[in-house]
Amino acid sequence: MNDTEFLETAQGRRLAYHRFSGREPGVVFLGGLRSDMTGTKAVHLEAWARRTGRAFLRFDYSGHGASSGEFTKGCIGDWAEDAEAAITALTEGPVILVGSSMGGWISLLMAGRMPEKIAGLVTIAAAPDFAEDGMWAEWSQQQRATLMDEGQVALPSEYGEDMIVTRRMIEDGRDHLVLRSPLEVAVPVRMLQGTADADVPMSVALRLLEHMEGPDIRLELVKGADHRFSDPACLDTITRAMEEVLALA
Repeated sequence: MNDTEFLETAQGRRLAYHRFSGREPGVVFLGGLRSDMTGTKAVHLEAWARRTGRAFLRFDYSGHGASSGEFTKGCIGDWAEDAEAAITALTEGPVILVGSSMGGWISLLMAGRMPEKIAGLVTIAAAPDFAEDGMWAEWSQQQRATLMDEGQVALPSEYGEDMIVTRRMIEDGRDHLVLRSPLEVAVPVRMLQGTADADVPMSVALRLLEHMEGPDIRLELVKGADHRFSDPACLDTITRAMEEVLALA
């Protein structure tokens, strides 16, 4: 496996990445909140890309994995900047974005910011606007007060230690909402969603499907799949969706 390389961004962040050249459109994996580029889905997609000779990029947002920075100092705006910088500097032609959870939100932001680079989207349990709708809207008055007074809230997580959510993350998230204004995506989109996802419920996928406008948008529900969406059957589903989008790009 290639050694990790690093990209220095205009914002002064140092992003860890793995990439290799191949056929275009290339594929870029956008991970989820507190995930990194060594996760099951990212590694699976890289193996697929190597087998098929497809250009591929995976990277860590700032404050994630091997990249610089602290997670608690980051926010959706920073991580979207990271994605834009990585796509601009580390890919050559058009790309298919495969966005998992928060990466799905970021992929939608990229489709709006750099449409000339984006040939298609595959989202996996996409979590658009999660800071507002999946956190703030569901919190108790006590949690909201703690966030505003102390600047952060600790949320229990089944994936390990508590997740620290900062006031900056919530307030910055409001500057990047995609479900409150028209959302037009002119490229093929395949949305994947598990019915047993406890973190991003099916209602989010259905809301996004209803809200997004474009010529070729489809949602596939996988009965019993959870938020990880990483068992062999789910990985095969991701690969199939990606190949379908590539065939249309």
